[in-house]
Amino acid sequence: MNLEWLGYVAATLTTLSFVPQAIKTMRSGDTRGISLAMYAVFTVGVAFWFGYGLALGSWPMIVSNLITFALAAAILLVLLRNKRAAQ
Repeated sequence: MNLEWLGYVAATLTTLSFVPQAIKTMRSGDTRGISLAMYAVFTVGVAFWFGYGLALGSWPMIVSNLITFALAAAILLVLLRNKRAAQ
């Protein structure tokens, strides 16, 4: 039995979980409750998961981590911009 569908379901759910936060952050610009260190480490980690997915040729990992990276990077950029503006 091919269990790749589990990867697609997991990838879809975990990627979709970031969409509400990304939309809220982009619309409001409010990043006060977001940890810069956590988002920086998370974003780098997602980039490594993307690379690992490429190495394995795993489309669920590749697509989900590419989308999650884009969402996390967008939030991280707003967070960095807000930190810089507050200084």
